[in-house]
Amino acid sequence: MKRRLGVQDAVVIGLGSMIGAGIFAALGPAAGAAGSGLLIALALAAVVAYCNATSSARLAALYPQSGGTYVYGRERLGQFWGYLAGWAFIVGKTASCAAMALTVGAYLWPGQAHAVAVAAVVALTAVNYAGVRKSALLTRVIVAVVLAVLAAVVVTSVTSTDADAARLDIGTDATVGGILQAAGLLFFAFAGYARIATLGEEVRDPARTIPRAIPIALGVTLAVYTLVALAVLMVLGPDGLAQATAPLSDAARAAGADWLVPVVRVGGAVAALGSLLALILGVSRTTLAMARDRHLPHAMATVHPRFGVPHRAELAVGAVVALLAATTDVRGAIGFSSFGVLAYYAIANASARTLTPGEGRPNRLVPVIGLAGCAVLGFALPLSSVVAGAAVLSVGAGVYGLRRATTT
Repeated sequence: MKRRLGVQDAVVIGLGSMIGAGIFAALGPAAGAAGSGLLIALALAAVVAYCNATSSARLAALYPQSGGTYVYGRERLGQFWGYLAGWAFIVGKTASCAAMALTVGAYLWPGQAHAVAVAAVVALTAVNYAGVRKSALLTRVIVAVVLAVLAAVVVTSVTSTDADAARLDIGTDATVGGILQAAGLLFFAFAGYARIATLGEEVRDPARTIPRAIPIALGVTLAVYTLVALAVLMVLGPDGLAQATAPLSDAARAAGADWLVPVVRVGGAVAALGSLLALILGVSRTTLAMARDRHLPHAMATVHPRFGVPHRAELAVGAVVALLAATTDVRGAIGFSSFGVLAYYAIANASARTLTPGEGRPNRLVPVIGLAGCAVLGFALPLSSVVAGAAVLSVGAGVYGLRRATTT
């Protein structure tokens, strides 16, 4: 595959994945779990994400190949752990794709959300098929639009006469369990830096580009999330935020800026499109890597001779996401996705823990905190998400075991 992407392109792809998911999909449910402890949950999710990002960056520099933790787990821990990481990523992020597609539909045409979601998947799969460079350019435009909308919401909210800093106080409604669950849901919003690592074969000078791009994208995203969360909480309060179906639109309305509401609706749709674009890109690259090793049908390992993309993998991923977008709902997809992605990063941290100083090992505490954090946040998610996620991972492990048994 051709190495076309620089640091800025990689950062923008990561931002396109994170910002759309976090602000427009996960903030409300997280407030429902954490209450007035939402900002603590955000900080906790950021700490775990930082550890995961650091571990992923060091591993990506050492193994600049498509596949991310699928490759790292395979090389550092063994074939099974690499396979399980790839399985968790593909399953979890396919659910994320469906959630983002449905978010597009909910903002653009609530009465036909599923139909719009399917159309969005088809359109963005075509964009990815035409080449990753075009995807990066489109994502750059999307990120710029979304940041402008978020800036308008923040300024309007904090300058409103209805804004009250007292709503940021932490009350007795904030429990340890609720904060942990909220952090797990918010982690869904931070996981976009994985898209950078999965593009290992398409970035220029990956040993330099990937370790730089991941922390930059994560830092920018955290700053944006913090500003938006503060602004919305000051206007709606934790209870209002938890009950809002469209938190940023409700915040604009509560701040007396009705003119901003339709702008936010368009921004929400554009943000979800940006996230969906990068998610499909990342899932298809991990599918490519697993197909190369015959853990998935080998036919999907083909790279298009003209466009230089794994076109069969992208078409397969697009078809599955379109099916899910036509039949599932957003809330269930977020919890299920979070469990799968946290499992994926647990394996990334375990892999980073085996690095030597000569291989760029991070501080010893980083992968330890990251691994423990992934485990705690994963099992703090709603019970239905934990049960469904564990069941799907078990199915994946069973498939691996059967395959090994039949080939030995």
